[in-house]
Amino acid sequence: MATDPGTGRRRGLGVPGSRAALPRPARRGLALRTGSRQPPEIVRGPGVTLYGQIEDWLAGEIAVGALVPGDRLPTEHDLAEWFGVSRMTLRHALAELARRGLVTRTTGRHGGTFVAAPKLEQDLTTLAGFSEQLRRAGMVAGARVLSALLRPAGPAAAAALQIGEDDEVYEIRRIRLADGRPIVLERSRFPASRFPGMLESRLDGSLYELLEVRYGLRPHRARESLEPVTAGVREAEALEVAEGAPLMLVERTAYARSGEPLEFARDLFRGDRTRVVMWTSELAGDM
Repeated sequence: MATDPGTGRRRGLGVPGSRAALPRPARRGLALRTGSRQPPEIVRGPGVTLYGQIEDWLAGEIAVGALVPGDRLPTEHDLAEWFGVSRMTLRHALAELARRGLVTRTTGRHGGTFVAAPKLEQDLTTLAGFSEQLRRAGMVAGARVLSALLRPAGPAAAAALQIGEDDEVYEIRRIRLADGRPIVLERSRFPASRFPGMLESRLDGSLYELLEVRYGLRPHRARESLEPVTAGVREAEALEVAEGAPLMLVERTAYARSGEPLEFARDLFRGDRTRVVMWTSELAGDM
């Protein structure tokens, strides 16, 4: 890989004249640590797309750490030349990577295509509060309370919490923050008869910890369902995404060890910042 005689930094991708050095001196100066590797073979034929192959290859380089968060890719011109495709094809691939939240694209003097911060892995195999999951990922958890009120349960919450539709629940709507940036729009409902005075407590921390400390209860298991949705106007504003951006709706009913339902929630996760992970194993016995 070539070295810039002025800075001593290596240039990215081995493209002649590529200027892929990152803007901050503390960062490593190559955007893609490929050494003297040749570009991947691009298959041209029916059933495959050029941009899809480039997208998959770059996503793989991000996955294995050849590209790390903050790295800037070479220019579109240099990348297209290196892959041997048109700039339109290259732009399509980068647009798909941006849609998946793997890269961010900015304009201006210091703009370009940068590798995005890693997504938060939402592990549905074990039941852990959002704050705990962020701590495991090395991120700082935060919350902004949008509303907290007492209201009738309604049909869906009543069925999940095994109470009457007119029985009261505490409904708490919050924006959950990861390193200060919005990542989840939460809407949780708790049976008011089980948690008297809950709204008098601080609600900007872990609600599961609140249940445990104040009421001696903590969710032990949960039933969760996932559904891909898109952001409406209000969701887009709250999560700071574009209207129509992909979101993951996670609907959850959490239970105490005794089997008593404690929470019914509908959480909207930003699709560009989260990834769902589940561990599975062979079922015991035959189906």
